Amino acid sequence: MDVIVLDVNQGAWKLETERGVVMDGDKSEHLLEAIPVMASYCDIIGVRSFARFENREDDYTEKILNQFIQYSGKPVFSMEAATGHPLQAFADLITIEEYKRKERPKVVLTWAPHPRALPQAVPNSFADFMNEADVDFVITHPHGYELDPKFVRGAKVEYDQLKAFEGADFIYAKNWACPGVTNPDDYGKILSKDMSWTVDTAHMALTNNAFFMHCLPVRRNMIVTDDVIESPTSLVIPEAANREISATVVLKRMLEAL
Repeated sequence: MDVIVLDVNQGAWKLETERGVVMDGDKSEHLLEAIPVMASYCDIIGVRSFARFENREDDYTEKILNQFIQYSGKPVFSMEAATGHPLQAFADLITIEEYKRKERPKVVLTWAPHPRALPQAVPNSFADFMNEADVDFVITHPHGYELDPKFVRGAKVEYDQLKAFEGADFIYAKNWACPGVTNPDDYGKILSKDMSWTVDTAHMALTNNAFFMHCLPVRRNMIVTDDVIESPTSLVIPEAANREISATVVLKRMLEAL
């Protein structure tokens, strides 16, 4: 399999994404020409794009990803998009299935502080996958950080982090900026940097000797303390290795379907 990697920000013209724009600025090419040109070079396209936090509707309708799907004429898979990261969530599910010690483990997704405003792609997809898995799934975060209901669905939301950790078998820590569910004007903002939400040994002592998970890279001693991420129950390395497995499975199925 031959792979072509194109970083639109570094290795190509700056791309315009909106129709009707007079292109008299620094963007030399339109996405609607760039997509079919790229498609002419390949059989499958993997797209990685990020939330801009400029317009919630644009992000949550996955405007960029869907333009590739609509105009490429080729199979498209998401390597991470504005509001979802399914390959990461697939790797997370594989990891949980490999390490679970009971048939229906308790899995907790916890918000944790971070100095930058991060997208909701990872927590959204993690919630999406866990809601379909045979797990007892709990989401915990400060008020104002409610994830979009289409991802939360029937999951239990607990605002008391310590209560959420009680008896947990897996702790998945991740930061995300405000999703703008309860207040759209706050979309993409940092509403809290409360360090009491950092996952430390005191938090983990409340669990059922839980495994710790994070998608990496991680801000040590903000998201999680050194002691926890270096502990024998930290799964961050095998979890990262399973990214190769999740991507391989998806690509294999797509190639077989051509």
